[in-house]
Amino acid sequence: MITREVENIFADILERASSLDPVNTRKWFDELVLMCLDGGQLRIGCPDEATVQFLNDNCRNNFTRAAQQITGHLISVDFSVIDSEQISHNLGRQAGSKTFKSASETALKLHPDYTFDNFVVGPSNRLAHASCVAVSQSPGNTYNPLFLYGNSGLGKTHLLHAVCSETKRSSRDAVIQFLSCENFVNRFISAIEKGNLAGFQNEFRTVDTLVIDDIQFLREREQSQEEFFHTFNALYNNGKQIILSGDSPPTEIPSLEERLISRFNWGLVTRIDPPSYETRVAIVQKKAHLRGLTVSDEIAEYIAQKVHANIRELEGALTTIYAIATTTKSPITLELAQKALKGQIEAVTKHISISDIIEVVTKYFDVRLADLQSKKRSQSIAEPRQICMYMARDLTKHSLEEIGGHLGGRDHTTVMHACSKIGNAIKANPKMKVLLAQLTKQVTQIPQA
Repeated sequence: MITREVENIFADILERASSLDPVNTRKWFDELVLMCLDGGQLRIGCPDEATVQFLNDNCRNNFTRAAQQITGHLISVDFSVIDSEQISHNLGRQAGSKTFKSASETALKLHPDYTFDNFVVGPSNRLAHASCVAVSQSPGNTYNPLFLYGNSGLGKTHLLHAVCSETKRSSRDAVIQFLSCENFVNRFISAIEKGNLAGFQNEFRTVDTLVIDDIQFLREREQSQEEFFHTFNALYNNGKQIILSGDSPPTEIPSLEERLISRFNWGLVTRIDPPSYETRVAIVQKKAHLRGLTVSDEIAEYIAQKVHANIRELEGALTTIYAIATTTKSPITLELAQKALKGQIEAVTKHISISDIIEVVTKYFDVRLADLQSKKRSQSIAEPRQICMYMARDLTKHSLEEIGGHLGGRDHTTVMHACSKIGNAIKANPKMKVLLAQLTKQVTQIPQA
């Protein structure tokens, strides 16, 4: 029987593990169950295999450190799936009515946070979310294949995990393969080397749902494309669900065979865009809730206003704030958030120069700097010039006069007009919005001295 004293020790271990690793701390840590603390071993019960996998992959070292610091002894930590009967036997009153899966029910490595409930829906991802929900409810019948695309960090992988989780929940016997394209290629190569191509084909052509992340990795891999082509056909002809994600639509993946492009377009191809301001606020609140944090609307709005590239950066900003608050034992206030993010925000704008922007834009449009600085007003020159001005206003601290000075000595009213024109173009033309996102990504990734 676990005593109250041991339960208190376990509670202290959870608190210490959270302080040691704020990045991976989750609200559901409070739902972990102490199974045993005896003989140098700490056994922790988890609700499902996804939780066990997350803790093993991300938290084992810090839980071990926390246990040793709290107890003063060498402790090994083990995470395992438990069922309600085990909980009742060990902790009686803590079991409640919650049911748990056994470890043998799934071999999928799914992230416990990546569920539909935890996905924030907004204008930028509404169709992608709805299509994933529909596919999880009726695999192979609704959108097949389903192809999601967008820049890194916008939630594609989250939706793929959510589809798998929901499909497995509604059909426990469903056979699902979920892996990155790189992993698929590597396993294909390994099967060839080991002379086990038949085994590889049987593994992937007999599943109920095949989910491949980052399918653009297939480019320039002719033999892998050939194998995937036949795998796709086998699954599609048998009414099995295929879900793919990439950083661009099928037609824009370099060196991808036409027959694959054609098949990827058979179902639904949907884009995920960067989240709007309102969606970013909701994402911050959701991420905070998952970590058991209380973040005011004022702080959430501040983070959303300052961080807008992608969801990972929003989560990174929240982690920074939480880490500093934990380290200094201070409440999370707007002032603390401003101080915590000051360096991060300045790093994005401080080192980006107008020259960096001009370099990226001129290369993309295949124009010369001399043309941008000239008085030429043709569309092929005016648009790149206006884009430079728009990006310089957003990504640098230069005044409108300074921006105009770099682009042919133009005055601030010309720069204002250019920014207004590009801003309207972004609202009216989705392609302009995508283009600006691509150019911004290239500029911010330029190595700085």
